[in-house]
Amino acid sequence: MLRIVAVGYLDGTFFSFYEARNPVCSSLLVCRRWTQSLTRRLFLTARAARSRSGLILPVLLCFLVLSTRPGVAQSPPLDGKSGRELLLRNFRPVPTLKVPQHLLKQAKFPVVDMHTHFLHRLKHSPDQLDHFVELMNRHNIAVCVSLDGRLGETFNEHRKYLWTRYRDRFLIFVNLDWIGPGDPGKPATWDCQRPDFARRVAKQLAEAKSQGASGLKLFKKFGLSYRNPDGSLLRIDDRRWDPIWKACGTLGFPIIVHTADPIAFFQPIDASNERWEELSRHPEWSFPVDKFPSREQLLAARNRVIARHPKTTFIGAHMANSSEDLATVAQWLDKYPNLVVEPASRIGELGRQPYSARKFFLKYADRVVFGTDGPWPEERLTYYWRFLETWDEHFPYSEKPFPPQGLWRIYGLGLPENVLRKIYHENAVRLIPGLKQRLERFSQRNQ
Repeated sequence: MLRIVAVGYLDGTFFSFYEARNPVCSSLLVCRRWTQSLTRRLFLTARAARSRSGLILPVLLCFLVLSTRPGVAQSPPLDGKSGRELLLRNFRPVPTLKVPQHLLKQAKFPVVDMHTHFLHRLKHSPDQLDHFVELMNRHNIAVCVSLDGRLGETFNEHRKYLWTRYRDRFLIFVNLDWIGPGDPGKPATWDCQRPDFARRVAKQLAEAKSQGASGLKLFKKFGLSYRNPDGSLLRIDDRRWDPIWKACGTLGFPIIVHTADPIAFFQPIDASNERWEELSRHPEWSFPVDKFPSREQLLAARNRVIARHPKTTFIGAHMANSSEDLATVAQWLDKYPNLVVEPASRIGELGRQPYSARKFFLKYADRVVFGTDGPWPEERLTYYWRFLETWDEHFPYSEKPFPPQGLWRIYGLGLPENVLRKIYHENAVRLIPGLKQRLERFSQRNQ
């Protein structure tokens, strides 16, 4: 931004220089012309003064400090009006399509939401929990699975928060604490670097099950953030962790695993990246190839773990993080019978490919569980029901006025009732002991 313009006259030659762009100019070219025009006027004034006085002015220097205070003229905003350019962040297209709409207010059948974050999003607020349970009642959501039960005291606090008043409405998956009492800045001190880590975690998982836990959640930091003492990233398929995955199979704990991220997050943030707007707001979500493993390497490592532990059920979060490539997800489901997937925060991707997505959901109806990544505002939940149940066209996937995960709208899949039942709750009941009884009690209360 141009803060100071300096113009001067020396030995019959005028000159100008400036630090940076003028904040009220729309381009560097305009700034230069503006500065040169001002310089020329000052030069003519100086020459006239010299002629009148007969004095030699070796140097005339004038500093103009620019500001954006009220009253200072500024260029019009780049809002697309009156022939002006339009900033992408100001793009708010209003569709003119006139098509049938089915604004569903609840799911057609009772729902088990396998992917929620009640600590991360509600911060253990009792009032917010009460409000969300009321929302669950309105939307026919029988049970939510909170993935925020980190082993240790956090799990105990989370149990108290969710189960004191709503024991039948929530299940909890626990998380691993890779760092433990170690120094976060010194991986050599982390708990996961101790040789007995996996054995102790297996014991903690068994204890957590006795206290009511139902599974394990692995976050994307596993593979993209946690490191070894030499600075290298922890490998997802490191055999040091095998006793943990084996213990989950023995305990009947499904593992919901978030590995990697959308394809666009591993591509350069440039004009060809279809998620440029999102990444421009969140550059920390980008994983450049010179600093991180490739997306393909991460997913391959995850798949090797799935293959090594056929008696453990793995739930691929966010459509196994390949919602842009359902053909590849189908190959994984064919190859790994212990893998299932869920669509949390991915209806934006699935809904722009409704033909492929519908074929996928019909073929793999027994391998998909429901998830949202919530708790979300009520309006966003309605888009999930609309996406799965209706044939609606070109509708939003988020309540936010600017689409947060891609500049497009989505289309409904119109799934048949038998498939909806499987996705909404029947598949989850097969995975989690005790869930069937909760669903039955929910249905009895709502008769």
